[in-house]
Amino acid sequence: MIDKMEKAKIILVVIMVSLGLYGSAQDDLDKLLDEMEDAKEKTEYITAAFKATRVINLQSLEKKAPGALDFRIAHRFGALNGGGYQLFGLDQATMRLSLEYGFNRFVTAGLGRSTYEKTYDFFAKTSIIQQQKGSRNIPISILYYVDMAVNGLKWQDPFRVNYFTSRLSYVHQLIIGSKVSDAFSFQLSPTIIHKNLLPSRQDQTGMGFLGKNNAYAVATAARLKLTNRTALTAEYILRIPPPDKTATTYAPFYNSLSAGVDIETGGHVFQFQLTNSLAMFDRGFITETAQSWLDGGIHFGFNITRDFTLKQSYN
Repeated sequence: MIDKMEKAKIILVVIMVSLGLYGSAQDDLDKLLDEMEDAKEKTEYITAAFKATRVINLQSLEKKAPGALDFRIAHRFGALNGGGYQLFGLDQATMRLSLEYGFNRFVTAGLGRSTYEKTYDFFAKTSIIQQQKGSRNIPISILYYVDMAVNGLKWQDPFRVNYFTSRLSYVHQLIIGSKVSDAFSFQLSPTIIHKNLLPSRQDQTGMGFLGKNNAYAVATAARLKLTNRTALTAEYILRIPPPDKTATTYAPFYNSLSAGVDIETGGHVFQFQLTNSLAMFDRGFITETAQSWLDGGIHFGFNITRDFTLKQSYN
């Protein structure tokens, strides 16, 4: 991109050439254009740290390109420990449909609907720092992600006063990562989850220094590229224990662990995974993973994404 100062220099040199004020003006113009082209080539934004905007469940370092719409179908089947009677989980399925759109180079936003708790979620992700190399060497990318989920289940007690705000929960997350090499990418995601309504008064006290009803987690994720079209992925979410580890929002649940493989086929990305998380929206898989890998509570699942170009990008 040519800034105002560079434009002014070019205009000045062109005027001087046209007026014949000095013989070397044409040489100066050529030199200036060459320097601008060299500077442009020296700075390169690093992209494609991951194949999709989600690693498996977690948001990745990637955003949608400006004008691109992502349609995603995600499935998680029942647990493998259901045995042959449940066809190792294939008799059961949880699904999520979502759309996300790249508004510009910096902002991606979208919405989804899950069969798990009939949940609607609305989310946005924006770049703070983008990894670069060359004249400006920045080794990491930092993004901010926010999500709001709406529980769509019927009220357990419809005869009491129920508030719509009680259905809401929020997630705030920083995504800090790097494409370390062409083959390996890594990210770290400190996370805050806020639930407007918790099961008991005990859970609403002492949940963190930023206020009641909060939970905290640190997520890690990585990708190992195998070929231009395939990669191995893994992610782990460490929940930070509250002061009362017996709280009903913490004790019966487990940290989420997932591993998978990505396969890119042109406009589609197929992601196949094994995970102990059934929910596919942030609050669910971060704080409500109810099964453990150790007892066979592993779900086979897949994500299928399809990109549509709604607006041609020239950025």
